[in-house]
Amino acid sequence: MSLTRVVLSSGRSIDLTELRMTSTYAGMLEGYPCERINDMKINALLRTAQRAYPTTPVHLVTPPRERPDQPAGGFGPVEMLPAVACVGAFHSEALDHDPVLHRSHLTVVWFQPVPQAPAGHEADPGLRDVEWERLAQDHEL
Repeated sequence: MSLTRVVLSSGRSIDLTELRMTSTYAGMLEGYPCERINDMKINALLRTAQRAYPTTPVHLVTPPRERPDQPAGGFGPVEMLPAVACVGAFHSEALDHDPVLHRSHLTVVWFQPVPQAPAGHEADPGLRDVEWERLAQDHEL
């Protein structure tokens, strides 16, 4: 069963079957958001997605990075990612195999400003621009 359906810019519909959301900066006790911290958070989220979905390709939607007008600290300028980190398991019609026996799958990692499931044409533009045909992989049902 699908949680929601997203319509990609290409016109392909993809179904979200599992969604994990976390606060981007949850548990950050020291320091401040900066490029180095954000790179570590993104890499950790990618590793988590790869462990959770080992048979499915994982794709990162490059997140926007905002640099507010704040004084730089010891780790460089302040840099903020959107507030919510998301890992979603998606599936769609098969790419290259029998559509009766196969579905294409892709795990996507992205960041968004609010804790809301993506839906239809209203999903995050970065998520809607995923190149499904190049990134997803067919799996037998």
